[in-house]
Amino acid sequence: MTAQEIAERCAEIMWPDDRAAQGLGMTITAVGPGTATLTMTVRQDMVNGHGNCHGGFIFAVADSTFAYACNSFNHHAVAAGVDINFLAPAHLGDLLTATGHARHQGGRSGVYDIEVSNQDGKLVAVFRGRAARVKGHFFASDESKA
Repeated sequence: MTAQEIAERCAEIMWPDDRAAQGLGMTITAVGPGTATLTMTVRQDMVNGHGNCHGGFIFAVADSTFAYACNSFNHHAVAAGVDINFLAPAHLGDLLTATGHARHQGGRSGVYDIEVSNQDGKLVAVFRGRAARVKGHFFASDESKA
């Protein structure tokens, strides 16, 4: 299997059990080795008392993108720490696109940058995640040779 095929297979295996992303209406639009792009439309139940998208939902789409990017190498990975900066508000009906890529992926740890933008390309948030690989693979390595 190519690195792209491995990334796609990992996402295919993760998605059916990702009830959080599904429940928030997220869609995976692209995945590759160390990269992912997810979208989410801001719904009425995501808007806070200021009329803006609650930061937790912006965080959620960034965090989900991080998850698919850092789990794209057929190694189970979890968040070791994250940081998010909110740059502009998102509003009801906005289509948020979170695009992420690996800045560095070593044997056990990685650093990933995620940008969240609205449908006009306006940057809403930047997120940096630190990933830690844990035991386990999504599929047997002999499947990648088939």
